[in-house]
Amino acid sequence: MTELQNDVFLRALLKQDVDYTPVWMMRQAGRYLPEYRATRAQAGDFLSLCKNTELATEVTIQPLERFDLDAAILFSDILTIPDAMGLGLYFAEGEGPKFERPVRTEADVAALQLVDMDKLRYVTDAVSSIRKALNGRVPLIGFSGSPFTLACYMIEGGSSKEFRTIKTMMYQRPDLLHTILDVLADSVIVYLNAQIAAGAQAVQIFDTWGGALSHVAYREFSLRYMQKIVAGLQREAEGRQVPVIAFTKGGGLWLEAMADIGVDALGLDWTVDLQAARQRVGDKVTLQGNFDPMALFGTPESIEQEVARILAEFGAGNGHVFNLGHGINQHTNPEHAKVLIDAVHRLSKPYHAV
Repeated sequence: MTELQNDVFLRALLKQDVDYTPVWMMRQAGRYLPEYRATRAQAGDFLSLCKNTELATEVTIQPLERFDLDAAILFSDILTIPDAMGLGLYFAEGEGPKFERPVRTEADVAALQLVDMDKLRYVTDAVSSIRKALNGRVPLIGFSGSPFTLACYMIEGGSSKEFRTIKTMMYQRPDLLHTILDVLADSVIVYLNAQIAAGAQAVQIFDTWGGALSHVAYREFSLRYMQKIVAGLQREAEGRQVPVIAFTKGGGLWLEAMADIGVDALGLDWTVDLQAARQRVGDKVTLQGNFDPMALFGTPESIEQEVARILAEFGAGNGHVFNLGHGINQHTNPEHAKVLIDAVHRLSKPYHAV
């Protein structure tokens, strides 16, 4: 593999010295970019785009052609594992992902098996292709949904606001939900290790819906399974450490518990006070975040002010990766994303001066 020209992101994840705060954006390859929309139209639909190695590589690289980002993230979807399990993933226009065969009965649960990585070869092919196309420019991030988040979609049959179906199972038949989560955790371990073997240089676990759980349920049904995954991951490749990031949207209450599961970094959403988070867990993990994606709808001046505020909130020293508190909104002006990225690089340098 080609030598990395910019490893600031990887060093920041490991709390090593850097000259500036690195930045990338969740969903940085996506619908806010006109070039992405053109490539998706060429592919025909979202899933076809994910499964086309050449086009998935193209859209992963697109934001790097526009912006001075410090990492690329694999273009894929968090629902690749349940799709490969044969649940019939499809995308309804304007409604998001749906499953033809949700997992709800004892028989459905008994039928679940460890994911067959042959059915996810298109993901590892994309990782290898993207690494080659990056040619050492910046590191590549691989990712997966967390077991609880994947289970939400699999049991609800799609997106949900209430999570009534999965929570009914959780309170009536916790044994069934634990069985599902165990199979998913084992599958995510195999999946992420395959991404690392194919060339991913850091990995992130997206726990999008963990914040919907109660204080006790979060630890039992979400955090426990992320900890299992972290323990099973390959943590070194190509002679360097492979950092692991965990991100629970709405997880600010549980930072101490999250910092104890063995990850290198925690993603923070925009509700978390960065200074307080650093005081709570900054000695253990790097913190990633936490710009409100909707602040990109402000003016260039207000975006710069918000970047300056967040950098000041974290303060001097290492252990911060700048990111959004969730994925970039599809209606965002790309020029505003550029303002954000350039401001992070320019304004963060004084915080890293020796």
